[in-house]
Amino acid sequence: MQGPRPVVLSGPSGAGKSTLLKKLFKDYENIFGFSVSHTTRQPRPGEVNGKDYHFVTREEMQKEIDAGEFIEHAEFSGNMYGTSKGAVQAVQAQNQICVLDIDIQGVKNIKKTDLNPIYISVQPPSIDILEKRLRDRKTETEESLLKRLTAARVDLELSKEPGLFDMVIINDDLEKAYSELKEVLLEEIKKTEESRKS
Repeated sequence: MQGPRPVVLSGPSGAGKSTLLKKLFKDYENIFGFSVSHTTRQPRPGEVNGKDYHFVTREEMQKEIDAGEFIEHAEFSGNMYGTSKGAVQAVQAQNQICVLDIDIQGVKNIKKTDLNPIYISVQPPSIDILEKRLRDRKTETEESLLKRLTAARVDLELSKEPGLFDMVIINDDLEKAYSELKEVLLEEIKKTEESRKS
């Protein structure tokens, strides 16, 4: 894979990954790009195919997975999600740092590939705070909220594995978390800016 080193961002839903990424994309316009994941779930209102996700059928996705076209994939709440090699290459081809927002299962799968990203885990200060954040969003049913919290507990336990992440950011203070994120990515940001000048 050519181009800047990708970034794998992991952490439970509600840890603040999206908020941190929004700041990063705003401060470094066009330096970062998202790989667009594939999913078999139905689009939510306002979601655009090819921008938010590549919405595909289970058959289509399984066929590409079997053909080795996916870096990682997982099943969550009865739907398949995954990152295709093509999605990452599309970002790298634009000389952008590809950002992958991936669960812990996916992180372990990527470790088996030749992608060589920077692995970062974003974590809430505690499960209680995470629960409050998820409740404040008001986007979950009680059942899906409890599923997310259970997944988060597993996620946080598994992320303690030594050497799994290059950096763990505890997001209790957004500005502090953001400056830690920027610091770990600075070298790649500089390289990308340099290669654009040449």
